[in-house]
Amino acid sequence: METTFFEKRRSFTMHQNVPSINTFCSDDTVHVAMTLDAAYLRGSMAAILSVLQHSSCPQNIDFHFVASASMDTEHLQLTIGKSFPYLRFHIYTFDAAPVLGLISTSIRAALDCPLNYARNYLANLLPSCVRRVVYLDSDLVLVDDIAKLAATPLGEDESVVLAAPEYCNANFTSYFTPSFWSNPALSLTFAGRKACYFNTGVMVIDLERWRKGDYTTKIIEWMELQKRMRIYELGSLPPFLLVFAGNIASVDHKWNQHGLGGDNFQGLCRDLHPGPVSLLHWSGKGKPWARLDANRPCPLDALWSPYDLLQTQFTLDS
Repeated sequence: METTFFEKRRSFTMHQNVPSINTFCSDDTVHVAMTLDAAYLRGSMAAILSVLQHSSCPQNIDFHFVASASMDTEHLQLTIGKSFPYLRFHIYTFDAAPVLGLISTSIRAALDCPLNYARNYLANLLPSCVRRVVYLDSDLVLVDDIAKLAATPLGEDESVVLAAPEYCNANFTSYFTPSFWSNPALSLTFAGRKACYFNTGVMVIDLERWRKGDYTTKIIEWMELQKRMRIYELGSLPPFLLVFAGNIASVDHKWNQHGLGGDNFQGLCRDLHPGPVSLLHWSGKGKPWARLDANRPCPLDALWSPYDLLQTQFTLDS
């Protein structure tokens, strides 16, 4: 009998708590997608724990982990399963070959990792019955129920594919090169759109609309152009801005208190943005686990430490 797409994808994980298809495809299920990378695994584990700890119905959450082909998936299964015995999860192998030739060097080497581009392919990787997914980076923790974020309304407009907090006070022009802005054929991309910066580390994605609109191809087309003429500098973010900025559903800023890792060069300490907090995000160069291990933590790293499932030599004073 022919193996279905869903069965092929399930074969990537042998975890005993993989749900039945009926549960997996239930409208009650909250689907969460993350990438798993050796350098960020400690952060991923903290993020998973924070999601579960603050969920009103953790039994309704399915995690979809995307790992590079070079990762030992059996080791990942054991690591995750040992820490979270009842977690429903699936591991998908991401073949980096198609994207390697499309990656341009950016301002920080970590941004050039092929796995950063896996979010472009979630609609292809995840089973077709998964209609909506919350994508999360590995350098964050939630302090609120993820079901609230997952329920963000995207409206009736089929062209609205994702939801994320927007930051319209950010200097949007800085994300693209002068060559981009001086070329009318390119800069007119944003004509008629109130394009604002948004962080791709926290997104609610309608995978049905994504598939119908073939948005993976749209992103790839901009990456191909970038290889011919440099139109941006910052890794995997600008293609998302080119395709979606100005046409996304709004999410309260409390769901991405980003930038806690400082800038992309020095990773200096930063304070929280004003207002309520549902999610803390250490985007930027500085990661809390690295600063804790170096005995040089920032004050806000104390908010990440309780979710750290691995022992560290540094102990935070009360």
